[in-house]
Formats: sequence, structure tokens, C-alpha cells
Amino acid sequence: MAAEAALEGGAKIDIFDAMPSVGRKFLLAGKGGLNLTHAEPLEPFLARFGARRDRIAPLLADFGPEALRAWARALGVQTFTGSSGRVFPTGMKAAPLLRAWLHRLRAAGVTIHVRHRWSGWGGDGALRFSTPRGERALHADAVVLALGGGTWPQLGSDGAWAPLLAARGVAVAPLLPSNCGFDTGWSGHFRARFAGTPLKTVVASFADRLGRTFRMEGELIVTETGVEGGLIYALSAPLRDEIAATGAATLHLDLAPGRDAARLLEELGHARGRRSLSSHIQSRTGLKGVKMGLLRELVPAADFVDPARLAAAIKALPLKLLAARPLAEAISSAGGVAFEALDERLMLRALPGVFCAGEMLDWEAPTGGYLLTACFASGRAAGLGAVRWLNQEEANGQD
Repeated sequence: MAAEAALEGGAKIDIFDAMPSVGRKFLLAGKGGLNLTHAEPLEPFLARFGARRDRIAPLLADFGPEALRAWARALGVQTFTGSSGRVFPTGMKAAPLLRAWLHRLRAAGVTIHVRHRWSGWGGDGALRFSTPRGERALHADAVVLALGGGTWPQLGSDGAWAPLLAARGVAVAPLLPSNCGFDTGWSGHFRARFAGTPLKTVVASFADRLGRTFRMEGELIVTETGVEGGLIYALSAPLRDEIAATGAATLHLDLAPGRDAARLLEELGHARGRRSLSSHIQSRTGLKGVKMGLLRELVPAADFVDPARLAAAIKALPLKLLAARPLAEAISSAGGVAFEALDERLMLRALPGVFCAGEMLDWEAPTGGYLLTACFASGRAAGLGAVRWLNQEEANGQD
């Protein structure tokens, strides 16, 4: 996106990618259906960026969801809006879009160099690259760094750039997992029986140490080590921060969101006769499978014969989360280059002529098209910023 934007200003562009081919993480994002953006109104869309809303808003004002859809159409890729409001290419895949995009860039004169891993600057200010043929140095009039966060390092975004920038006086916040799963410490019995099982239609509630409350309905997945899935990803930022501050976070799950608590208590209060306790609970509450397994895993045995305590557990089952999963497993990362280290063009204040874009900036958002949209928008902003800076330097009579 930065290259495409800079082309509008007449710049000569070279793209350097550490991997053997470009767009590998983009292709991964489209593996299960490329969620390009989201169709919700602008205000709730911007709210998804939390504390960095004010920094992301100007980028999306220039290149937001509708502009992104128009951009895809210009590449011959139509989009549609799913029932959840998420926007996808009609073919659902990333590869056709990437192929058309690369063809257009090359046709416009962009040169792409693969297997070139950036390794910092030389003593003369040249960019240094590690390549299969040894080190290569290159001087450039302006540079856009779009080096990714720290997730899926096998695809190239390993965060190795952070100390290189920090050494040059750039403020870089530690990279943290975002849109990630969490560890819980399941028993061996529960893990063996339910790992990989989806937990459908639950409401998750969470109150952090600052008194903020979060509540959301959705689905999650039981894993070997804990939980993951859309509902967990949406709450991952406050859960991660709570664990970092206090050592753990307790998520409360309503396993029967469609059942009134008083009615549930009344049903559980009926005599069970000769039925087993499990059969009685299932017949009166509708809970079975993994939901029943969670009750057995997390509720003391004595509470099963106390209708009031059991009803309370069903409506607010406490699930203690012990740790976020490792950064390399996360869908995206928080942390990175602080916006305070950048000017309005996304140029590093400490390094004139060097611009930053994408996931290496310090922001985060949930899945649902928000991540890709902001990456596209920041890339465009950095490319335009680079051209404007070059024009300004030329106008000032500098080389």
C-alpha cells in the first residue's frame, strides 16, 4: 500500500521482503476466508481501536472500509457483506487479490526483491540487507518500514526490528500477544475429553482491577491448555493486561444465556426421583456435553446438590485464566513503535525520511476486518507521507 501510494507522487519504488515470496501473512489471513474489513458504521468501527482510536481515525478518514472495497473492485475483486457484517471477497480467498495487486505494482514499475532481510543501517547510513548472496547495502531517499509485529515469525514478522530502532532512539513498546488464547490449567480428564470442542452460545463477563466491566455473547473453543476463539479474542486485551497486573484474570461464563436465573433455580429445585444427578441437570437446564463437563471441572461437588449454588454457577461460572498464550501463536500483536515517536505523516521524529506502517505500530484491534483495514490505511498514509517529505526536501533545495 505504501508503494502504491508513493507511485501516485511519481516515486521510483523498490520493495524488499525477507521471505521467498511476498504477502505470506496476507495469504494466511485469507486461509479460512479473507476478512478484508467490516461494514458497521464508522463510530463503532473506530471504537474497536480502543486507546489508539484518535491515532487510527485520521488514517481511516483517508482510506476506510468503503475505500478499501473500492480498491479491491479496481483489482477485479468484488466483495460481499456476511451476516455478521464482515466483508469478504466473493471468492473468499486472498491469492487472487494478491496476484492482481502484484501484477499492477510490477506493471507500474515497482521492483520487488525477495529473500532480503533488513538488518539495520551501515555506518554511511545505507540500508543493510542479509541475502542468500551475502550482505547488500542500498541508499534510499526515503524508507517505509512495514516489518510486522511478532506473531507467526515463520512468515517473517519476528519483531527483530525492535532493538534496531530502539538503538536509534525510537520509543518501542514491548510486543505482546493480542487476539490470543489463554491457559487455564485443565485437569487431564477434562482435557482428554473436550480439547478441540467448541463452546457455543455463552455470555462472557469480566471485571478488571480498575472497575471496568466487559460483557459479550459468542462462542469459544476449549483447547489443550485453555480457551481460544472469537469470544476470547475480543476480550484478550483487558484479560492480558489484568493477568500482567495481578497474575490471573477470572472470566465468568453464562452457560444458559437464554434462561432466567429464577426460572433456572426453580427447575433445579424439582425432585429428581430415580434419575442420576447428571440426567436431572440436563433435563432441567438443557446443559450437556462440554457445558456439563465445564460444570464438573469447575464447580465443587457439594454445589451440585444445592440448587441455588448450582444455578448461580450456571449463570456465572468462574473460569480462572492463568496466562496468555505465547506471542508467536497470537493472531496479532500489541505494542511496537509508539505513535508519539511519529509525526502526522508516520515519519519517525528521530530518523527523518524513515516512515513506519502496519502492525509494527503500537495499536491493536479485534478480528473482524479491523486489523487489515488499519494496516492498509497506515501503509497508504506512510507512502503518501514519504512522497510529501521528499517533495518538501526538494523544495528546500536539499539532496
